[in-house]
Amino acid sequence: MPGPSKPESGSVADCVVLLHGVGMSAAIMSRLERHLMHAGYRVANISYPSRTMPIEQIAGEFLPAQLREHRAADARRLHFVTHSMGGLVLRLFLADPALRPANLGRVVMLGPPNHGSAAADTAWKNAFLRNLAGVNIARLGTGPEAVTRCLGPADFDVGVIAGDAKINPFFARELGAPNDGAVTLESARLEGMHDFIVMGHSHTVMLWRGAVIRQVLAYLRDGRFEHGPQ
Repeated sequence: MPGPSKPESGSVADCVVLLHGVGMSAAIMSRLERHLMHAGYRVANISYPSRTMPIEQIAGEFLPAQLREHRAADARRLHFVTHSMGGLVLRLFLADPALRPANLGRVVMLGPPNHGSAAADTAWKNAFLRNLAGVNIARLGTGPEAVTRCLGPADFDVGVIAGDAKINPFFARELGAPNDGAVTLESARLEGMHDFIVMGHSHTVMLWRGAVIRQVLAYLRDGRFEHGPQ
């Protein structure tokens, strides 16, 4: 993978907050973290209790406390890169005018279930998977408890990266439409997004792929993805 481009002049004081998906930790975002730091960003790679704390509490209490701890308000611009459930945590957080950062910059969402995931619906019906995924699994689905039902269009600068390589056969029938193994392309789309790109990787593997990392860097730098040959 070629070396990442440096951010625009003056943007070295920008901070990027990384938010992982359900059942994961900051470790899964470590490769992306390294490339962002190499590109000149200050990075806050945050682990949050996705399995044990309700998503509203994560968005309304845990995340704001973490941002204070990381002195996010001191950054010239505050960007976010999210994976899966992390995108919904961020949308809940930004929906509260009292919490939205004054220095909010750009957002890149990787594999976000912006309209819920049928895979989460299936997991909720299975006792083993429900226990494995934790308290938020029904909130990530498409049913009446889905958190996406209370979220509107994006009113912030966001680009969405979706995957279309499905390596998880367990949810194939439930997802049906083109998907990354957990989220369909249509569910990843978000009304109001500024750009959208589909990459040939699966839901979790995309986090480690050089081509995906290049697109993250491009959007943070330019506000658009690179849509030429990959």
